[in-house]
Amino acid sequence: MAARLQNRSTPGRRRASHSMESVLTEAVALLDEAGEPALTFRALAQRLGGGVASIYWYVANKDELLDLATDHVIGSLLSDVEALPGSDDPIDDLRTMALVLFDAIVARPWLGAYFMRNTNAQSNSLRLYERLGAQTLRLDLTARQRFHAVSAIIGVVVGSAVDLGQEPPQEVLDGKVGRDEYLGRAVQAWRELDPAGYPFVHEIVDEFDGHDDADQFRSALDLTLAGLRLQAGKAGA
Repeated sequence: MAARLQNRSTPGRRRASHSMESVLTEAVALLDEAGEPALTFRALAQRLGGGVASIYWYVANKDELLDLATDHVIGSLLSDVEALPGSDDPIDDLRTMALVLFDAIVARPWLGAYFMRNTNAQSNSLRLYERLGAQTLRLDLTARQRFHAVSAIIGVVVGSAVDLGQEPPQEVLDGKVGRDEYLGRAVQAWRELDPAGYPFVHEIVDEFDGHDDADQFRSALDLTLAGLRLQAGKAGA
């Protein structure tokens, strides 16, 4: 981590007055406020009270800044995961870790797009990946099965969290209609479909109406983990 945060140095360049920690803190704040488009070197420099050139003391370009900002957030998340008590059941522990990661990405939808994008720059992300994978080492699996298991869990977590964190349609953002009214339109449209052509939709439309997105994610995660449990030949607790 220390090597990654080492200041860039170019002969003749005046040292920036802020720190890498402050650069990443303000970068994350901009991302939290309005996502990736809001993170420009000009906006960041204004937040820090310096010039744009001072940002280049720490990062070469925006891609590197996004990777390091992501890893900055994952560092706090990793501390939370490492503080978890653990149990005798590695699959239960995987579930607990997955829920922590899910909550973090829901709170910061931009995070999912950059998590594990560049592990050379994201040491904390790689350590979190290792923590997840370590649980599979407690199971009777092949190396390929372990790789696929962790990939599937991350896919369910990140995909569900990013979907849940998407901005609502513009008319909802503008306050022209409420979220429940907007979703109600979709429900009504589904109910009006031809049952012969859409038997599945008619079967589940009552479940879709008023469903809880987080509950839907937990069900998808539990299905994934149930498959892992069967693959590992480990009886449920």
